[in-house]
Parts: sequence; structure tokens; C-alpha cells
Amino acid sequence: MGKLHLFDMDGTLLYGSSANVELARELGLIEEFRALDAEFMAGLIDSPGYARRAYELWQGLTVEQVAAAFEGAPWLDGIREVWADIRARGEFCAVISLSPDFFVRRLTEWGAHAAFGGRFPELPFRGAPLDVSGVLVPESKVRIADRLCAEYGLTRAQCVAYGDSMSDAALFSVVSTSVAVNGDHHVSELATFSYAGQDLCAAYELVLGG
Repeated sequence: MGKLHLFDMDGTLLYGSSANVELARELGLIEEFRALDAEFMAGLIDSPGYARRAYELWQGLTVEQVAAAFEGAPWLDGIREVWADIRARGEFCAVISLSPDFFVRRLTEWGAHAAFGGRFPELPFRGAPLDVSGVLVPESKVRIADRLCAEYGLTRAQCVAYGDSMSDAALFSVVSTSVAVNGDHHVSELATFSYAGQDLCAAYELVLGG
């Protein structure tokens, strides 16, 4: 019976980091994004508000800077190997992240069948308006997973979710198998398996062994 493996990116595939942090580092905007993250965590702004502020800070962003941030990011070991094995088994793998799609989509080049993030205008932005209806929230992961299941002829019972934090809890609660990868308390109690470390192969082996 086939499976659909669903991977979070920030804090999961990216060890201890996020797309926004890596982009901020590339742009020299670490302090600005730390302040923005603090406002979000304190509940002073919501996801659309965060996206609007981030979009303002990203106005000068180039494709080359995104590529540099992506390549220099602290990725887990074994990502390509795991996705190659999933494909060899005739199964499917996808990434669903709340981070911007122009960063997340690059993971299809590593072997993911699909990669989803918050929708932003194509780079360079050139002042194009941001449609916040394309911003993803944790519940969006469930909706996208259901859409992929329909596309691949699978069900939630055939899904395996890999994640680390509160943004993954909604998805963990509806799939049959889940792996907390360097997870916090929001997912550790929901997860079928837990893994701490920097090698995705080891986390994947838990699923194969289970």
C-alpha cells in the first residue's frame, strides 16, 4: 500500500532555522526579523500581518539572494537520499511550509514531488501587490494534504507527517503516522515516533521499521 510522506521545512528539514532567518541573514536584516518574530509570537500580529511586513522588508530581494540563502542553509543530512528511496518505492513525498513559496519550491529540485509555501509575487517583486489570501496557516497543511491524497489516490490513513512545532499539530492530529523531528511539546505528544538529530535518514528509518 502506497504512502504520502509530508514534510515540514522550518525547524524540520532546516535544522534550528527557517527560511525567513536564512533570508534575513543574506539581506542583513536579522534584527528586523527578530523583532517581527517577537511580535508574532506575542500575538501582536497575525499571519497575514506578518506576511505584509516581511514582504515590505523583502522588496529588494533577488533570485540570486534566495539561491544563496537556500544553499547556505543548515539542511538535515540525507534529504535527497530519503526522497530518492520514497520514489523508488513508488510512494510520494511533498513539502508543506508556511514559509514563502519562492524558497520552498526549490526543494522539488531535490526530489520532492511537490512543495507548497505561502504565495508571493514572482521575483523580482517590483512593488507588485501582495494577496494575503495566499498566506498559509497551520490548517492549510491539512487542506493541502487532502488535495494531494485526492491527486495520488490515497487517504489520510496512508499519510506520514514529519514536523517539529505548533504549525504541524493540526496535520499530526489527522494522519495515521507522524514523526516529531527535533520536535517541541506541541507535537511530541501527538507523534507516533520522535527523532532528535541532524539526519533525516534516521527519522525515516523509524517509519520503515514501524
